[in-house]
Amino acid sequence: MSRPRTAVVWFRRDLRTHDHEPLVEAAAADRLLPVYVFDPERYGTREFGGDDSFAYEKTGGFRTRFRLEAVADLRSRLRAAGSDLLVRVGPAPATVADLADHVDADAVYAHTRPTPEERAVETALAERLADAGVAFERYWGHTLYRPEDLPSSVEEIDDTYTPFRHAVESEATVREPLDRPAVPARPALEPGEIPTAEALGVEPATDDDRAALAFEGGETAGLDRLETYLWTTDSLQEYKQTRNGLVGRDYSSKLSAWLNEGCLSPRRVHEAVERYEAERVANDSTYWLVFELLWRDFFQFQFTKHGAQFFAREGIRRREIDWREDPAALARWKRGETGIPFVDAAMRELTETGYLSNRGRQIAASFLANDLRIDWRRGAAYFETRLVDYDPASNYGNWAYVAGVGNDSRNRKFDVLGQAHYYDPEAAYVKRWVPAVEPLEPADAHAPWRLSAERRRELGVEYPDPVIELPPADETDE
Repeated sequence: MSRPRTAVVWFRRDLRTHDHEPLVEAAAADRLLPVYVFDPERYGTREFGGDDSFAYEKTGGFRTRFRLEAVADLRSRLRAAGSDLLVRVGPAPATVADLADHVDADAVYAHTRPTPEERAVETALAERLADAGVAFERYWGHTLYRPEDLPSSVEEIDDTYTPFRHAVESEATVREPLDRPAVPARPALEPGEIPTAEALGVEPATDDDRAALAFEGGETAGLDRLETYLWTTDSLQEYKQTRNGLVGRDYSSKLSAWLNEGCLSPRRVHEAVERYEAERVANDSTYWLVFELLWRDFFQFQFTKHGAQFFAREGIRRREIDWREDPAALARWKRGETGIPFVDAAMRELTETGYLSNRGRQIAASFLANDLRIDWRRGAAYFETRLVDYDPASNYGNWAYVAGVGNDSRNRKFDVLGQAHYYDPEAAYVKRWVPAVEPLEPADAHAPWRLSAERRRELGVEYPDPVIELPPADETDE
């Protein structure tokens, strides 16, 4: 389209100024209105769809706080560039369309997303803008690779990761990230106040000293974390060896919160890794971080291909599994009171901090889906509420994968006790989050029910019996 006189750039989960194609394209206008809308549909209690729908909270305190900080940081960066971020609260399609009409915009620019709820919002806005004769320009910008750069169409990509990875690594190229543009003048509108968590109906998050990292929202904090992990602590060179860690700040990159809220572009991360490889070291660990970014891409493209079927109980495999209804066991799992310390530690860390290691997520998910046999979507929905780094494709894709209804038909059941002994041999993790087992030796701390009642009384250990009986641990299980 020809250069617009007035443009609107609608920020969503892309709260950054670097590598932002809608911002770059919109900045060619004479006037530019940057907009962010807090849509009430993204907060509060909602029904999970389907014949057996259930209620859950869409966005919890940790992600809400992170998002509020990210919006504030984006506003600060735009103000430093001579512009501002207009903030409003309301239904996104109507709010953005009304603002475009108010400033007589020629076009609205935004990033697109592949998941159904996000696409529905885009469609509703597109219809309103079309009725008003306003162009709606959408761009793909949250993955390493764009759909048109893949070796095959998205509809034809393999449903398992390894063939997808091999094809992409051999036949596709990651594009260079875009520079920040100069931002033109902004139409004179009241910028608006950034709401509080309470105003959005969300209970504010509280801090826990045991948290692996203080996740501060925003592009500034995201770039700082990238710099710290790669260059200050030099942790990237050992990532493959430490990535299954459970305690500490730098056993993994922990970039996911900034990636999923769009404060960091994955292409910017890729560029940083390439520079690190050129200036420090290139090894299995540097490759593995990009390998994990490609896993993230894979789920984004899978949701583009399969859509809402990923949220169905039977998943994309359309497997009918006799899931149990057990509200009491589900509640114990959420509270971290299953009686199995390794699972309970993971759930308590998630609930108290909004974050959980990759290993912890797999253990917690496998236990609910494969040991308790409770509908995996209930666990995925709880993660959606709690996670500071939630992304619908990554979260539901990984849960479906573990539950055996997603991108792998193999049995993904974990031996919980074997995992505990292998990844937490000194029980440092469970003792950190489950202080009741602190007096016990490591092996007993992972299975306190195996001690006699008399011995537990002697040690002052009060802990619930397991919600189910577990088989003996295989201490070599990985």
